[in-house]
Amino acid sequence: MHNERQALIYGLAAVLLWSTVATAFKLTLAEFTPIQMVAAASLVSTLALIAVCAIQGTLNQLKDTFTANPCYYLIVGLINPLAYYLILFKAYDLLPASQAQPINYSWAITLTLMAAVFLKQKIRPQDWVACLLGYLGVVVIATKGDILGLQFSSPAGVALALLSTLLWAGYWIINTKNKADPVVGVLLSFLVALPFAFAIAIYEGASWQQISIKGWLALSYVGLFEMGITFVLWLSALKLTQNTAKISNLIFASPFISLMLLAYIIGEEIHPSTLVGLVLIVIGLIVQQVKRKA
Repeated sequence: MHNERQALIYGLAAVLLWSTVATAFKLTLAEFTPIQMVAAASLVSTLALIAVCAIQGTLNQLKDTFTANPCYYLIVGLINPLAYYLILFKAYDLLPASQAQPINYSWAITLTLMAAVFLKQKIRPQDWVACLLGYLGVVVIATKGDILGLQFSSPAGVALALLSTLLWAGYWIINTKNKADPVVGVLLSFLVALPFAFAIAIYEGASWQQISIKGWLALSYVGLFEMGITFVLWLSALKLTQNTAKISNLIFASPFISLMLLAYIIGEEIHPSTLVGLVLIVIGLIVQQVKRKA
């Protein structure tokens, strides 16, 4: 049953919540290592998704869904949340959030290229234009506008941010053939990843004693609203609407809101080249949305 007003509310809520997570990442990384963030935030997300599945009456699907394809969920869980968020958090640790977030935002353009390779989807002319604009935007952001000099403030951070786009796009490509309930599938991914994440954290000798209440609150926020509940809100919005494009286009506001929050909440300087690069990425994404003529 379609409900456009409710779909719009869910979509706006998801976009606003996603807009806050770059700030939450930086606040959390002040006290946690990247692997600690992955482990503890994944636990928060798992508990939240269990609650959602309980409310939706889908908890009884967990066992049958997993046993039908255990290798699939093992691979998916190792990609997301484990590898994806570990690499993403490390990128945020090395780069200003105002750089890491727009670069990560180019994942949809990466998805087009990967879909052509792995799903044999044809790349349209506007897709090439989108790729050119998107990755030009990434270079502008990463070099702070010095395109010809190609001097990166943190080459490793930029490389990790780009690698995160490959992992996230790969995750969605793998998911194209998954017919299970999407929330159940995400919960299984987190359940698989949890023991690996905590094992790595223990191996690295992570210390949990000195973390403040503020740190735990920031981490819980990340677990709930980057890795958990917001995904459910977004899926619900898409399910309720008849106009998927209208809801999907809301996401274009997210990175700009995020930059404003980074400037006002944690006082991060937003370099003019970041805005230029982000605009190029967003234009690329809009070009990519142009539908093929009938």
